[in-house]
Amino acid sequence: MRLVLIGPPGAGKGTQAAVLSERLGIPHVSTGDLFREHVTRRTPLGQDAERYLDTGELVPDHVTGGMVRQRLAEPDTRRGFLLDGFPRTVPQARELAAILDSAGVALDAVVEFTAPEDIVVERLLNRGRQDDNEDVIRHRQRVYEHQTAPLLDHYADILLTVEAVGPIDDIAARALKGLSEAARGPARHARPAP
Repeated sequence: MRLVLIGPPGAGKGTQAAVLSERLGIPHVSTGDLFREHVTRRTPLGQDAERYLDTGELVPDHVTGGMVRQRLAEPDTRRGFLLDGFPRTVPQARELAAILDSAGVALDAVVEFTAPEDIVVERLLNRGRQDDNEDVIRHRQRVYEHQTAPLLDHYADILLTVEAVGPIDDIAARALKGLSEAARGPARHARPAP
């Protein structure tokens, strides 16, 4: 299974990525981890990324895409993968499609984790990070919505929306159930049972 996970800050995407990766037996490919690995190993892509990261700028799509392309060429991704952090924009989605096309494969689903804003704000405030105050968190939610709305439209045919409220295992179960029913059609939603 080839999946992309998306969701606003605080929706628990990283937690779900780890759980789903284990349950589905596919590698969790996090762009944050790729950046750290390339920078630490001083690869050419890592050195490119570091120049942007050091100045607080966004790493350009061609650098991030290059890291993803290399990672998805590794043997452990042949049976599938779970991408977390890429794509974040429609141009990145097109780049991912080109990477997959060249390998003769396609995405099976894009899993969007959603939760009411007040819940994600509370989760992030409870983490107690220095830079997590309510104004900053709510601003990040706006940025996410602005950047991601076009991506949701782009992936409408393979989008599975999962309500990310409740115990971790319940959310994962909703996602897995939705994925197993993926052949039923577009714009699927996995919500808690009443």
